[in-house]
Amino acid sequence: MTLSRIAAALLCLGLAGTAAAAPSTAAERFKSLYEREWSWRQDEYPQLGTYVGNHARDGELGHVDEASQQRRLKQLEAFQRELQEIPAAELPPADQVNYAIYREQLANSIGAIRVRAYLLPMTSDSSFYADLTQMGESAPQSTREDYENYIKRLDAIPAYFDEHIDLLKKGVKIGMTLPQVVLQGRDGPIRDIAEGTDIQQNPFYKPFLKMPATMKAEEAESLRRDAQKAIREKVIPAYAKLHKYFVNDYVPKARKTLGAYQLPGGKEYYQQQIREYTTTDLSPDEIHNIGLREVARIRAEMEKVMKDAKFDGDFAAFLKFLRTDPQFYAKTPRELLMTASYIAKRIDGELPKYFGKLPRLPYGIAPVPAAIAPYYTTGRYAGAPADGKTAGFYWVNTWKLEARPLYALTALTLHEAVPGHHLQGALANEQGEQPPFRRYAYISAFGEGWALYTEHLGVEMGIYETPYDHFGRLTYEMWRACRLVIDTGVHAKGWTREQSLALLRDNSALSEHEITTEVDRYISWPGQALSYKLGELRIRELRAKAERELGERFDLRAFHDAVLSLGSVPLPLLDQRVEQFIRDGGKNL
Repeated sequence: MTLSRIAAALLCLGLAGTAAAAPSTAAERFKSLYEREWSWRQDEYPQLGTYVGNHARDGELGHVDEASQQRRLKQLEAFQRELQEIPAAELPPADQVNYAIYREQLANSIGAIRVRAYLLPMTSDSSFYADLTQMGESAPQSTREDYENYIKRLDAIPAYFDEHIDLLKKGVKIGMTLPQVVLQGRDGPIRDIAEGTDIQQNPFYKPFLKMPATMKAEEAESLRRDAQKAIREKVIPAYAKLHKYFVNDYVPKARKTLGAYQLPGGKEYYQQQIREYTTTDLSPDEIHNIGLREVARIRAEMEKVMKDAKFDGDFAAFLKFLRTDPQFYAKTPRELLMTASYIAKRIDGELPKYFGKLPRLPYGIAPVPAAIAPYYTTGRYAGAPADGKTAGFYWVNTWKLEARPLYALTALTLHEAVPGHHLQGALANEQGEQPPFRRYAYISAFGEGWALYTEHLGVEMGIYETPYDHFGRLTYEMWRACRLVIDTGVHAKGWTREQSLALLRDNSALSEHEITTEVDRYISWPGQALSYKLGELRIRELRAKAERELGERFDLRAFHDAVLSLGSVPLPLLDQRVEQFIRDGGKNL
């Protein structure tokens, strides 16, 4: 490390001399704390640093080993103690909001390490080994140094995987593993790279297929050779080693139980997951009962829409019709993507009627990457990195077209693109006055709640064109209501996988593939699925309250702008924001 870097590091720690006065006011102390922690956070997680535009450690992947986890815990606890010593009441109003969000971030990070969530570094649809194939998407690709740093990350994969394997072994030893039933076939993304022989088709080689025209030909060719060597000698062997362990050891020794309560410290672990993903202290029983009420309500609406479609048959027959009739399914991936694009452009044209402030950042539509598509959800939003050169992307899963009904595509597009995740995320990132720990944060209860709210908003926007589209929307809402029942049922009430499959199968028009993929996701990722419906219910309750109390003064555009103005926030803070909106007479000040 150079002297300048040592000095910079000491300055970050507040140890570089006494010339600069120590922060005195509460606001100064708070800013000093979160700026130091944000710098520390990027240093601990180099991939995060790259994503937010800090390229100091672009050639590293960081560490996940047990010692690093415990070291982080101690430092996070120190940050938390420092935060607790700052009198929040003395902060300016904007910083009081920042304080509340930051306090939750620290608490969740600390809580996750304390319950040893790091021993479960994957779910049934995402994982450290599959997600890593996308690292080229956020890596800068302009200069020779950029490409050299990317190659250094390729070289770091073997050690990174070894640390993950050690964590998986520790999990096996104490019984903290994913349930065996959701692991079947999940070695596919590992095997594809471990056994792949064509370097040109390897996802890690993608950045080298199209290099800057300004780069000299011999320089580009040298970098390509280095990348091919790293993939051949480091990446492929690392995936082969992981695949051998995964198939021969991890899966056979994985637990046969399903519920989070059956993990070591399971009740504490599940409550921590609930707290993180819903930002509430609701109990599993309370959430389960909310879910049952929503399932009953939505089912009644579905029965009405079925009658509007003039279907001659009962509910089960209607579901079979929707799942099997060819008219509801695209013939090619391109057709599915084109239909999604058409729906997205129709929505774009309606946005100014419902939002006063729209983001500058555009979004694209692309298929879910082939390496992860077979086990991935039906669609997802991939946010843009901070390089200013990349759009956000609405991913549509074009694998297994017979499982991707067109009648659900409208709701999916509203959710993942606009006015859902892209609109919310892009606006949050463009709020430059907010500290980066907020601009780049994603609070699931707000983000997923907002996206589900916009599916219903699509009714007011006139986006759903047929009774089948409306039934697709209700299927998606039912899907999220069933999540409340299934997640708490599995993780706190001893539900079986078959019970969970049956609930979705009997109450929604999701395909069998989607039903199986989704249930396995809930089993392997406790708590996350709760965020959608609980967040949406809160936003709809707050809108109803604002409409009721403001009467003729209520302006929907102003309400939406107010909800999105804080970026991604815990639900209690959203409550406060809407209360202020009402006190201000329905104006987004």
